[in-house]
Amino acid sequence: MSFIEILVLAIHSILALLVVVLVLLHSGKGGVSGIFGGGMSETFSGTSVIEKNLTRVTVVVSVAFFITTGLLVFVLKT
Repeated sequence: MSFIEILVLAIHSILALLVVVLVLLHSGKGGVSGIFGGGMSETFSGTSVIEKNLTRVTVVVSVAFFITTGLLVFVLKT
C-alpha cells in the first residue's frame, strides 16, 4: 500500500468513528435518552444552541466521510 492509500484509509476510519459518536450524542425523542442528560433539554422550549451546533458538526463529518468513501474507491482501484 502506498502512503496516500494508508492516509485516506486512516482518515476514513477516524471519520467513521466520529460519525458513530456524534450520532449517539444526539438526543432522542424520549425513551432512554434521559439517562445521558437528554431529559434536561426537554424542559426548555425549542432546540438548544448546543444541539444545533452538534447537528452542524455531524453534517460536516458525514460529508467528509462520504468524500473519503469516494476517494477510497479511486485510490484503492486496482
